[in-house]
Amino acid sequence: MFADVAFPISNFITFTYKVPEKIAQDVKIGSRVNVQFGPRKTQGIITELNTKSSFAGKLKEIDGLVDDLPIMTQELWKLIQWMSEYYVTPLGQVGKAVLPKNLSTRYNPPKNWMVQPIITGDGDLEAVKKRAPKQYELYQEILKTEKPIKVSSLKELVSNPLTGCRGLEKRGLVSIFEETSLPDVTGFSFDPIHKKVKFNKHQKTVVAAIIQSLDSKNYSPFLLHGVTGSGKTEIYIEAVRHCLDQSRTAIILLPEISLTPQIAGRFRAVFGDSIALWHSKLTQAQRSWTWKEICKGSFKVVIGARSAIFSPLKDLGLIVIDEEQESSFRQDSPAPRYHARDVALMRATYEGSSVVLSSATPSLESYYNHLHKKLTYLHLPERFGGAKYPQVHLVDMLGDQEESGKFGQIFSGLLQDKIEDRLQKKEQIILLQNRRGYSPVVRCGDCGDIVMCPQCKVALTYHRKGSQLICHCCGHFETKQREACRSCQSPNMKYSGTGTQRVESLIEETFPDARLGRLDMDTARTGSGLTKILKDFSDGKLDILLGTQMIAKGLDFPNATLVGIINADLGLHLPDFRAGERIFQLIYQASGRAGRRLKPGEVVIQTYVPDNPVIKNAAKLDMMKYYNIALSERNELKYPPFSWLAKIEITGRNQTSANSLSERIAKALKGKYTGLDVLGPSSCYLEKLRNNYRFQIVFKSLKKVDPNGQKLHQFITNNFRDFQKKFRPGKNRINIHFDPLSLI
Repeated sequence: MFADVAFPISNFITFTYKVPEKIAQDVKIGSRVNVQFGPRKTQGIITELNTKSSFAGKLKEIDGLVDDLPIMTQELWKLIQWMSEYYVTPLGQVGKAVLPKNLSTRYNPPKNWMVQPIITGDGDLEAVKKRAPKQYELYQEILKTEKPIKVSSLKELVSNPLTGCRGLEKRGLVSIFEETSLPDVTGFSFDPIHKKVKFNKHQKTVVAAIIQSLDSKNYSPFLLHGVTGSGKTEIYIEAVRHCLDQSRTAIILLPEISLTPQIAGRFRAVFGDSIALWHSKLTQAQRSWTWKEICKGSFKVVIGARSAIFSPLKDLGLIVIDEEQESSFRQDSPAPRYHARDVALMRATYEGSSVVLSSATPSLESYYNHLHKKLTYLHLPERFGGAKYPQVHLVDMLGDQEESGKFGQIFSGLLQDKIEDRLQKKEQIILLQNRRGYSPVVRCGDCGDIVMCPQCKVALTYHRKGSQLICHCCGHFETKQREACRSCQSPNMKYSGTGTQRVESLIEETFPDARLGRLDMDTARTGSGLTKILKDFSDGKLDILLGTQMIAKGLDFPNATLVGIINADLGLHLPDFRAGERIFQLIYQASGRAGRRLKPGEVVIQTYVPDNPVIKNAAKLDMMKYYNIALSERNELKYPPFSWLAKIEITGRNQTSANSLSERIAKALKGKYTGLDVLGPSSCYLEKLRNNYRFQIVFKSLKKVDPNGQKLHQFITNNFRDFQKKFRPGKNRINIHFDPLSLI
């Protein structure tokens, strides 16, 4: 038997290997194998099995299977094939994304030597004390605990505690044994959160529709549009409960890691230990153990970030994409450059599953698809438990500063008064500033020179902790604060703009007695650190929670009655067709954190452009009006959802070479078919990242001409599937983006 094997390389070529007889009955299409590939041993994925080989030369043999359990279902293999075709990505690269190289069902957790005391007479101890004083010290330490302890924890007493424990074992004083060390995953979840739930009429209607679709066991796509605080999580739980009753499994996708602990706590209260968490904060040991247990069928529900859509669950009945509008569901690098929402819809078609796209502010694409009957619309128009919408105050910061005579203020007078009021009432406050660090811009006050990243064309952000200048694009940092301008040597360095650290410093000065927690990428580097901050706020140990967009959606804190959006304009003026939509959704979602129970909530939105339609409609919480405006603009400009979009990104270390390649590609492709708009080539908004210059060509295919996007897709496939031969990019790289979320 012979197998065609694909590898995670940027080429669609497969390589033929002989299948050894000892594994011939176990290999299947989609199996992962260890093979010799050139000078190294690596993993590949079998794409085809044959009884004959057309290759006349000597063939290498497959070394063995990566997994000892069958993990590739027919449905998952179809998904890999679809992703390879749709995203124009070699099967090997897609296989690596779906089945990561460092995960295997052969993983065994490490074992630790454990020791526990055996209570005995004093006579033996006296003999030990005289003849082996170090063993006596060990025994005294072991006696301090009733439970078995790790032998390795005794290294401070003796250099080789295992030898000493074995000596004590021979004397009948202790017993030693090996114990498998299972990774602790409890730190990423709140304690089980129990709630008594009584559904209102709208929730009952939604639950009934989803249950009916689960009973049909056919592909059923829904758009669940529920206002903030309408009890969407309770609906997920009820749908999952019904799914498990059918002996099927479920996946819950979340956009932000910050949402995981709270939702995991709710699910664990209902479903116990059948819940698996899957996200980037897991250690390698936690990922390996969790993945193996999913493959074994120990977990029936997986909750996690975008890659959780590839969980090797069998009999998948339900997929929920919570906050489906979020850009974090999109992977831009490395290939495959996929959107988890679209992959979820395709996986559901293969599995015969129900899929629920859920949000208080759906993406314009999903809203458009509902209008065109591609998604079944489910609506929750009321907040759960009688809670009312918050009262929203829109503050014109320019007018406020002119009136007070104090310019450059971070807090308006109104927001400061509202914070003081809530602190006196023992109620909690959430403050959103969607920019981390202390000062986003450091510039010379004399010559105006801005401190830039040497690898990217972006300003370095000053971080007060550690006095560092950090690039938020590539991670480059300088450990010393700039004391003088490098262009004119002036000491007049200005720190402009406001990040979360600066807001934190101001809160500590203005409200010294307030207990403050900050949640951003700097404080949430570990899952346990993130969980602790959220749990402390949930338990009332913090008065104010300050953060970036991590805190703006999905979280439910009953005592949080005030939300302050410090600068609602951040990102509003970016040259991207989705900029307004993103800002509207962020403001609307953040506002929804206030007043989610019987205590009334208030929102203070600070802005420098109060007449902007995005800000005005977000302040009124008027989604329908804004979406109608946005759809009208998109239609006029021929942007999604009225067209299909593809982007070709050309990157290279040499600016002239990369630009020349982009112009050559654009020239070769223009005028190929009617209805295709070719924009560019042009420099990307972020022109240089990680020492690479970036250019892009954007293709727009109108849905009137190309209803299913097949024409554009075929065009891109024909021209870029073998771009190495066709365009000879040399040291430059060509990246293909279908349905890009951003043109920045």
